[in-house]
Amino acid sequence: MNKQALLQDYNLNGLKLPNRIAMAPMTRSRATNPEKKATADLQGEYYKQRFSAGLLITEGSQVSEEAVGYVNTPGIYSKEQVEGWKEVTQMVHEANGRIFIQLWHVGRMSHPDFHNGKKPLSSSAINPNSQSYTPDGFKDTVTPKEMSLEDIKRTIKDFANAGKNAMDAGFDGVEIHSSNGYLFHQFFNATSNTREDEYGGSIEKRAKFLFDVIDAMKEVMPEQKIGLRLNPSLHGIFGIEMDEETIPTFDYIVSKLNDYDLAYLHLSEPFNDVSDVPYAVEEIAKHYRPLYNGTLIINTKFDQENGNKVIEDGYADLVAYGKPYISNPDLVERFEKGITLSDWDEDTFYVPGKKGYLDYEVKARNS
Repeated sequence: MNKQALLQDYNLNGLKLPNRIAMAPMTRSRATNPEKKATADLQGEYYKQRFSAGLLITEGSQVSEEAVGYVNTPGIYSKEQVEGWKEVTQMVHEANGRIFIQLWHVGRMSHPDFHNGKKPLSSSAINPNSQSYTPDGFKDTVTPKEMSLEDIKRTIKDFANAGKNAMDAGFDGVEIHSSNGYLFHQFFNATSNTREDEYGGSIEKRAKFLFDVIDAMKEVMPEQKIGLRLNPSLHGIFGIEMDEETIPTFDYIVSKLNDYDLAYLHLSEPFNDVSDVPYAVEEIAKHYRPLYNGTLIINTKFDQENGNKVIEDGYADLVAYGKPYISNPDLVERFEKGITLSDWDEDTFYVPGKKGYLDYEVKARNS
């Protein structure tokens, strides 16, 4: 019997993976300490429990104080935060795991409560008309401050510094969160970017911020350890509305990424039904596999069966699982042994402490 596709090993641009299963980045809001740092007793244990994934990708970690937009998320910009993440990576590596950190700037998907009353930053001063999860619960978003060229240059440096910090913390690589309606996505989309300078107007100019960040990061860390995430058909969520230039913009970005020697491109299938959206692509992996020459990771609503199939069909190299990894730390072993998956508890996704975080049963190891 041939080994199922998800359980075959893979060379991730020099990093050897024992399987094709990735743990998708998921916000868990457990950094309740004043330093907003990851700790060994929480994040360390959480990622160590899930060591058997071919690749672990951490929750989004903000690259600066300006970048935060969700309560109790860990950063990667201070010395204390680097030391906290160093403990996490050591625990994962001691368990023979592999771990990337997701670098995050939410842009306008934030609230003045996180910034001493100042407006959050974005490509243009356009309110996403969404909500931000603040220390006092969900609050309506506000009209952000349009980033000046100085703001953009500073943010580019913040990402480069975060990349360097990630290497100092012992991560195997980084994933740039250029997806899901956050800062990079706000630059990509013509409905959220109405700039008339070098970072707005044409498709190429709206994509320039991302490539400036990649160029800055590869000066301070190996290019082969940089991945990024995109969500081309996101529509009606996080303030993003598609138009006729949306897919051509992502086609341009994905094609241009072939000029780099990156770790991977991580794509999301549509989060919601976009069959009635004339500009949307409904099958993302199938559309972008011919455009991208490097490693392609796909996620959103995959199970074991269609995860194996998307690899067998040649549309992706790895599959990232989100919620199933919350309640199944031993997801790889369960797929291998045919053990039924445990259900997750949505009420504990974002609460402090160990409940719904470290207390899910590990059934499939050593059985």
